[in-house]
Amino acid sequence: MKKFGLFIDGGWTQPGQGATFQSFNPYTGKAWAELREASEAEVGCAAEAAAQAQPAWAATSGVDRAQILNRAADILAANADNMSVVESTDNGKIIRETRSQMLYAARLFRFFAGYADKLYGTTIPLDQPSILDYTIREPLGVVGLITAWNSPITLLCNKLPAALAAGNTVVIKPSEHASVSTLELCKLLDEAGMPAGVVNVVTGAGATGAAIVAHDKIAKVSFTGSADVGRKIAAAAGSLLKPMALELGGKSPNIIFDDANVEAATVGALAGIFGATGQTCVAGSRLLVQKGLYHEIVDRLSKRARIIRLGDPLDPASEMGTVANQTQFDRIMAAIALAKQDGAQLVAGGGRAQGAGLGNGLFVEPTIFAEARNDMELARSEIFGPVLAVIPFETEAEAVAIANDTEFGLASGIWTQDISRAMRLVPQMKSGVVWVNTYRMVTAQAPFGGVKQSGYGRERGEQGIYEFTTTKNVMIDYSGEIRDPFAIKI
Repeated sequence: MKKFGLFIDGGWTQPGQGATFQSFNPYTGKAWAELREASEAEVGCAAEAAAQAQPAWAATSGVDRAQILNRAADILAANADNMSVVESTDNGKIIRETRSQMLYAARLFRFFAGYADKLYGTTIPLDQPSILDYTIREPLGVVGLITAWNSPITLLCNKLPAALAAGNTVVIKPSEHASVSTLELCKLLDEAGMPAGVVNVVTGAGATGAAIVAHDKIAKVSFTGSADVGRKIAAAAGSLLKPMALELGGKSPNIIFDDANVEAATVGALAGIFGATGQTCVAGSRLLVQKGLYHEIVDRLSKRARIIRLGDPLDPASEMGTVANQTQFDRIMAAIALAKQDGAQLVAGGGRAQGAGLGNGLFVEPTIFAEARNDMELARSEIFGPVLAVIPFETEAEAVAIANDTEFGLASGIWTQDISRAMRLVPQMKSGVVWVNTYRMVTAQAPFGGVKQSGYGRERGEQGIYEFTTTKNVMIDYSGEIRDPFAIKI
């Protein structure tokens, strides 16, 4: 069994000392790693180490910070195979995806490395010609990064290289359900020459995250996870007037119109809900299909769902892996049972997948409910699993109304060959991301984030690095004039 301590100030605490917890492989059901439950004092040590390291890291030139981040990218890419095995073992996601995610994480390091020496300010023309006014972008200081279990390294690298490129230091808390790949990343960052104290990792459950939010040396917290936990963290941070960035859940509509390319739309719908076993915040879990194509799409999807290859996450031939942990598996099965009670028409799946090669793994059959309504719990709550609600609609206006009738607003998809329709609908979609004739696509250059209960703030792209900076305004009066001390100068 692998044993890990905490990573603080460039070194490891002793494994096995203090409170510990185990990480379970969801494919075998066996514990495979033992981790430390960080105490409040240890979180404090990590925050203090980050605070001590931050001035020197911020004073390091952008060129030098970029060199370290680019080395980290190279080392991560070179270790993509090993890192993908670790992550797939920890959370049951298929290795064909986790390996591509490691390469994508390396791409994010390279992208934000490019910004390390390009955090430009602006010169602002004022009404008074004898005053020079300009802005400077400065790091926040120490930031807390709290991530989820479904894609630990990808979710972390949406934040980490941006925060580091801007001159911040960090305290990271990965999910207690999947911490190992984040801890292994520390070894790679150390190899890349990351200075001690710049990156710190504390593991544990909710109390560890609460200690990060509460610590006075941590200037901002960026959180990825469920909306319920996000609300609690935001409330705690708000009481301290501490800024937050929240990337939360979704109940994303994926809309297929009668004129869509049927083959492409079918693949997009499959990718949207069964990719990553549906354990993704952008899952297209509400499939809205115009009535002219409705029965054909349902038939195509249900046939394809029945032959999706479930299996060992480390087998490159597997198309779907396990659910990441027992708690989530139970939630998914409860949601399926409720959908059946509510009268949705089950056309594929609906139970625990069993058979050769599946053993005791936490496998859920790819599940599709037809004739769903948007007022069903199936269509209201984020299930975070391979469960699809297919909802019929007739008109464009009806599709938009159904799509926006949700508390979430992370992503949406539109499938149509009518460019005029696509351009009409994009402004009407209440979501932070709109995909047209594609779905579940990521890129380092494009900003990502939600509206409504899906959170606020943006990751990736140029906006992603600005989340970790603050703007300082500088005003220099070189006129030599003596002003009236009792009247504001305008």
